[in-house]
This record gives sequence, structure tokens and C-alpha cells, in this order.
Amino acid sequence: MHKLIATSTILEHELSELRLLVERQTGIVLDCPNSAMAAHVADYIELQSLGSSTTLLERFRSSDQDPSSLPALLDGLLNINTGFFRHPGAMNALARQVAPQLYARKSDDGPCTLRIWSAGCGTGEEAYSIAMALCSVVPGGNGATNGSSNGNGTKDAKAAAARNGGIVENSVPPVQGQGMKDWSIHIVGSDLLRSSIEVAERGLYPQSALAGLPPASIRACFSKIGSPNVQNNSQESPQNGTSNGSSGAHLLVKPRLRSLVTFNTMNLTKPVYIGRFDCIFCMDVLPHLSRSQRTALIERLHLYLEPGGYLFLSQTEKLSVANLNFRAETFDGYTFHRKPLAASAAYGR
Repeated sequence: MHKLIATSTILEHELSELRLLVERQTGIVLDCPNSAMAAHVADYIELQSLGSSTTLLERFRSSDQDPSSLPALLDGLLNINTGFFRHPGAMNALARQVAPQLYARKSDDGPCTLRIWSAGCGTGEEAYSIAMALCSVVPGGNGATNGSSNGNGTKDAKAAAARNGGIVENSVPPVQGQGMKDWSIHIVGSDLLRSSIEVAERGLYPQSALAGLPPASIRACFSKIGSPNVQNNSQESPQNGTSNGSSGAHLLVKPRLRSLVTFNTMNLTKPVYIGRFDCIFCMDVLPHLSRSQRTALIERLHLYLEPGGYLFLSQTEKLSVANLNFRAETFDGYTFHRKPLAASAAYGR
């Protein structure tokens, strides 16, 4: 009854203003029904002891608001799907086409460093999938691409990673064999929601979240720990594609794989510069943004890519900036986008 009373006090014009504030500050266009949004906002007002929707709007209008307050409101409101190897075509192209090409190009200059950004990584499954796919092409790596029928493109092998801490220090130690040596991998995962990053940093997932992976890969990359006495409701919610139907075993990312990835909270419409990348994954992010923010984000991602770097989008997403110098490439049915080595000076090196 209390929730119904609170919901009825949220006026339609207040919801409209809130949608505009969200779009202005995050670029996200909320397309949920007013009824669902009103119920969610009422819960947030009660949780934060704000008293009324008027107080909520005053907080978000303020220029000195806590930058994490608006993303906190969005937690549970956005329809976000994530999961291990959700885009097997992209992971297959990365492991079998892109990584070998990048290594061949970079290895003449000395030790090979590969930097990858998972922009909008959700609760971390994408970033860890990237790490698993990359380890498949590193001798002694954690899993190897085999084109298996389950679509995730990995099989059992041992990981070869050592944690050094920090973005630039996270790496696979130098390895020899198969023409690949001094191979160093750095993966950055970022997301708007702090709650998602907390799950990613923990690296703990219900067993059902890995149901599509081969048992050998699970054994190589994860440790079974049983039912944890921790709060992991957020990682078992429908928004990240996992099931809360079982309270049994949970699986923890092994340190050897975890050492490859660093996670950060980041608003992609107001990014903090974290360097250049050889590959950027921005999967299922663009549909949530306004048209202007989609264009601005693609331009920034182009700038953040090294010359010859690759942009990975989901197959339902199209580049909205025609004048950017990207070249489409296809591997095994998956299309990705390469920034030419001689990139246009208008968009930087």
C-alpha cells in the first residue's frame, strides 16, 4: 500500500523531466513505460529517504550532485543483457583473426603489448570472455579456439598470467612458442553502474551463468566455491542474463585470468582518458543512447583506437558516423571495423 501511495505522487511531467536529466547527463534514453519507471523511482525515493519526487529532482538538477547518484537510480531500471561469450562471432574473430594480425604487426618493434577496452562491460562477463579468447592464442594460455558447436570457441588449457596490479602492469608473462613471444595483455572493463563493477571485480558468478561453456574451460578458468555467504543478488538478477533459480555452487574467476583485467566505473558520455587501445568492444551500448550521443561516442572510440586498431560492435549495430575512416572487415560471418594505419589527421593519430 505504501508503494502505491508513493507511486501516485510522482507526476507524469516529473517523469518526463527525469528522463531528460538522465539523457543529458548519461546519454541514455529510457524507453521503459511510465508505470514501471514510477514504481522504480518510488522505491529509490524510499530507499534514499528523500521524502518526495520533488526532492529527488532537486538533487539531480543540482550542478554539484554526487556523480554516482544518477547511475544508482538507473540500477535495475536499464534492460541490460550480458553473459559469457554472448557474442561468439566477435570472440572468434578476436582470437583467430585480429590478435594474430596485431601480434604480427607489433612484434617487429619488440615485446608485444595488446590493450583492449570493454566499454560497457556490465557485470564483467564480456571482459572475462575477452581474456579467455585471447589466452587461446597464447601458448600455454587459458583455453584455445576450436570452433566447437557450443559457439563459445574455447577449450581447456592452462592459464599463464601473473597479477602485478594496475592497468599498465596487468599482463600475461612473456611466453615462447608458435612464433608468439613477449606477449603482454591488458584489458580494461568499464561500466556506468558501480554495482555492476563491484560484481565484475568480485568475479563470482552462479554456476548457471557458465552453463554454455565446456566443463574443461570452466575448470581451467574458475574455482567452485559452493554457496557463498555474500550478497550477490545483483549478479543473479535478470538484467545480466543469469538465473537466480539455484542457490548452489558459485564459480570464482581464477587469479590467473583475473590478473588480465582492471575494472573502472565510467560514464561513456564523459569519459576519463585512459590511453589508446588496440581493440575496443562496445557491444549493445549504442541502442541505449540518443542519436547525438551515439555519434559522439563513435567519434571518441575512433580517437581512442590506435592506428590499425579494431572496433567491435554487435551485429545489429551500425556505424552512425559515415565520415569516420573505418574499414569493415569480416571473419567467419562476423563484421568488425578497423581504423586504418594512416588514419585521418582530423581525428588524431
